[in-house]
Amino acid sequence: MNILSVVRSLVLGLALMLLAGCGSDSNTTAPLNANNLNLIFVVSPDLVYNAPGDINLNTANLTNQGLQRSLLMATYLKQQVLGAQNVTRIYALEPMTHLQTTNNYPDMVAIESIQQFALLNQITLPLTGQANPPYLGNSYPLSVSYAPGDVPIGVATPLPSQPCPDCQGLVFSDDKGTNLTLVAGIIKASTPGFHVFSAPWETISRLLADINKLEGYNLTLPATYMGANHVFAISIAPSGSAGLITFDSKLDPPDTYPVLPPPPLVSAPCPGADTTPALFKVTRTGGVNGVVIPEDINKNETIYLVRHADAHPVNYFEDGNYVGAGQWRALALPNALRGKISPNQVYSIDPAQVVPGSNDPSGNPHWSYVRTSLTVAPYAIANNLPFNLVSTILLVPSDSPQRTSDFFFKGGKFSNQTVLVAWESQHIPLIANALLSSYGGSGPMAPGWVTTDYDSIWTVTLDAQGNVTVTNALCEGIDSVALPTAAPLF
Repeated sequence: MNILSVVRSLVLGLALMLLAGCGSDSNTTAPLNANNLNLIFVVSPDLVYNAPGDINLNTANLTNQGLQRSLLMATYLKQQVLGAQNVTRIYALEPMTHLQTTNNYPDMVAIESIQQFALLNQITLPLTGQANPPYLGNSYPLSVSYAPGDVPIGVATPLPSQPCPDCQGLVFSDDKGTNLTLVAGIIKASTPGFHVFSAPWETISRLLADINKLEGYNLTLPATYMGANHVFAISIAPSGSAGLITFDSKLDPPDTYPVLPPPPLVSAPCPGADTTPALFKVTRTGGVNGVVIPEDINKNETIYLVRHADAHPVNYFEDGNYVGAGQWRALALPNALRGKISPNQVYSIDPAQVVPGSNDPSGNPHWSYVRTSLTVAPYAIANNLPFNLVSTILLVPSDSPQRTSDFFFKGGKFSNQTVLVAWESQHIPLIANALLSSYGGSGPMAPGWVTTDYDSIWTVTLDAQGNVTVTNALCEGIDSVALPTAAPLF
């Protein structure tokens, strides 16, 4: 290559960098300028706007192909869009604000689409109650919680004692302007960084238009849905000039369930006499030891209760998400549970729930509790199962276990059903014991959940008469200690 060619290449590269950094409307492959304020919009598929094969039309959830695209897109976002920089914040759709199909399934796709990317970023948080240095985790939080006034009808209203302005997500139809208010505040702060937004095209396109109008940027916005591979960024220079930059990942994901990269996962034994936790089995049988079967108890029901994936690598670390090791577990669940359970639906806590945790550097004391739902999302995807959220019950109040027990075991809704449920581990024994207590009489109760145990499966069975059995004889069979610290790469 001669000197003239080298100079031309350097000029072309510099032009692309300036285009990505200064704000002309453009298509580019250059990463965004880290000195700018970058608003990055990832379009998640829904039933209206999607790439063929990415969405299950019956459940409104991702397919294997859609999950594969999200895993590949994560690497593209991290490397090609952010230039390997750490993200500043991630905001995703509040699932219960977008119900789809005649069964009103929540839109879990936006948080499923951005979870892998979240785990390619790191966050430093203090270890609560410890004098140790802060812990650096491969566990970036997702903000998906409700803004005041945006809680859907029928969904439990967050406690006044747990405001979480820093974990506000995106509402599907922004009729009250809370999405725009969120982004306008980010723009006003004018702090360089990377803010990523994941939501369906209807939400993203409106937000782009609202920003363009409010700020007077005069950007040429996409007139129509451009497909699942396009990522849009408004890059705002320190001078205040802004440009729209369009990235095309050109991904072509396979339609099979993802295969985890090496190393292979290490198996773990299920509970037994010589293992921790110890095997237990407790029952309540009508007429035995004073037991009376409740009149409204369900019949012929099996509930498999699992804990969220690995979230606390050392001591106490909390940002609402699981850590990188948890992604290995979550993605491994469909294969790990094959032949062990056969549910016909999946349930979890609404990820918009707010939980207290470690303070982040900006002083946020609360987080969106996304990890339980994202733990079992891959299982629902791989098995084409309906995925529902328990959105009428708040996790934190003291009556939560009793209300959760009543929700799953009384009233007939889950009679003749087999359900996989992901929940908070410290609540699972309380839920089981609330059920056992409703039978009266005497008998042992379920033990507490071992803090280090992410592998157990608690099975609650109600037979044709309503007699109940609770046991931990099953397990996922994945050794937590051997899981890699960083998330798998695709």
